[in-house]
Amino acid sequence: MDATLLLCLAGLTAGAMNALAGGGSFVSLPALIAAGVPSVQANASSTVALFPGGLASAWAYRDQLGPVGAVPLRPLLLATLAGGMAGAILLLYTPAKTFDFVLPWLLLVASLALSFGRRLGEWLRRRVRIRPAAVLAVQFGLGVYGGYFGGAVGIMMMAIWSLLDDRDLKSLNAPRTLLVSAANIVAVVIFMAARAVYWPGTLVMLAAATVGGYAGAQIGRRAPARVVRAVTLTLTACITVAFFVRAYLPGHP
Repeated sequence: MDATLLLCLAGLTAGAMNALAGGGSFVSLPALIAAGVPSVQANASSTVALFPGGLASAWAYRDQLGPVGAVPLRPLLLATLAGGMAGAILLLYTPAKTFDFVLPWLLLVASLALSFGRRLGEWLRRRVRIRPAAVLAVQFGLGVYGGYFGGAVGIMMMAIWSLLDDRDLKSLNAPRTLLVSAANIVAVVIFMAARAVYWPGTLVMLAAATVGGYAGAQIGRRAPARVVRAVTLTLTACITVAFFVRAYLPGHP
């Protein structure tokens, strides 16, 4: 398949996935690698390509922003920005060969978060309460993860926040989209300044992801949530397995 067509289709799919259930980087990152972009540069480029869609979601939720439990939004934002900066810098200093071996495990963590994050958060909420100071420390760690890789980081945030109180998870969508975008915007600036972005492929994917995000939102209004979730989890599981094979089985580049 032509590389441009591949990146266009991947962008459409990734944008739609992010609008429906998350996990768009499971498609955008492998597509960039398949197009010949080195893995570290592909990860940076994927972050840049999917960023505008996330930013648009954050803007759409701007009227619903507020504290998370007893934790004001501003300290959470600062912790996320600092973590995102640290994660992005860490990625740039990670050798490509090392990242190739770490990547399947990052995908596995993200797959588990997509599969069980919300249910785990609900299970823990019945048994655990967490202090605001601890939330800020964990939020910094999630910012690092978001700047370094970021798969399913929004689900992880909501699982942790659910330990603060019994707030409806739907009401956490606004701060989630803002803070995920905060981690990404720092990473995007750093990746661009370091010239770590493969622009030809990124621009194609960015445009396609924007269209895919709009289409995904329309599909989400009509498609059964159970079907969307099943398709998303099946796709992410298959891609995770493929990357474990690529990294650890002899004879697979």
